[in-house]
Amino acid sequence: MSKRRFRIVKYSYGLIIVGLTALAWTMLTAHAETLNLAQLRETTHLHGIAVDPQDSSRIYLATHHGLFLVSADGQATRISADKNDYMGFTPHPTDPSVLYASGHPVGGGNLGFMISTDGGKTWKQLSEGTRGPVDFHTMAVSKADPKIIYGAYGRLQVSRDGGQTWEPWERLAPLPDGLIDLAASATDADTLYAATQNGLLISKDAGRSWQPAYPAQHPTSLVETGNHGEVYAFMIGVGLLKFQGDGWTLLSEDWGDRYVLHLAVDPTNSDRLYAVMQEGEVLASKDGGRTWTEFSNR
Repeated sequence: MSKRRFRIVKYSYGLIIVGLTALAWTMLTAHAETLNLAQLRETTHLHGIAVDPQDSSRIYLATHHGLFLVSADGQATRISADKNDYMGFTPHPTDPSVLYASGHPVGGGNLGFMISTDGGKTWKQLSEGTRGPVDFHTMAVSKADPKIIYGAYGRLQVSRDGGQTWEPWERLAPLPDGLIDLAASATDADTLYAATQNGLLISKDAGRSWQPAYPAQHPTSLVETGNHGEVYAFMIGVGLLKFQGDGWTLLSEDWGDRYVLHLAVDPTNSDRLYAVMQEGEVLASKDGGRTWTEFSNR
């Protein structure tokens, strides 16, 4: 896929959501609260993925119409009491009951910084963020210090008390150009990674300055970190990459015109990865990302 085509697809994504919202809402409300993954793809957009820390055979999918829990057979059940558009969906790295998100309420506007303390069933606004209510399309909770949270809204917003308060606007760093995704290091709370239209970047000073994190700069659709210092990135024209130790390893490269939008690493077994593709397919890997199958066919 060319760099130009990737830009068009990414920038058109929000327009697609707006155009399909009314139809998707009608179809979703016509279904029961449990759908299979094919139905879910047809009726909403997937904005985030995470492994259920209490049962790693299940995954969370944050969607344009609420939060779903998907079992190993591919059955997706809405667990959120509301049907809000959850974006920036991120689990707490050590507390399995706590989830974070942002996005938009059903009636429009922005949700601010949201927290669930019951595994995604109910949500409340913990804070509005800086100059909020914010709409974090991408957010990162530090695995090195879970009280430190980063979010992208106007600038790189930072909270150092678990999302209750956020640093004032004048202290915030600008966002990297063409930002798509953020991930926080598991070993250093001040180290961040940014997937951008222009490549993969790293910051070692909490986002105040950025440098290339990979020798060649290709459009990068996602970045994710594991619990042991590993970093994953999907680069257009390259494939899925992993950094651990002293260098990068190409895990898989034969993706055709497809690319990965969201990635989750099983915190109990780093060989198990889960991915959401740009067309809403949900894939799973049992060998650390080298081979992939449809999630429901594992």
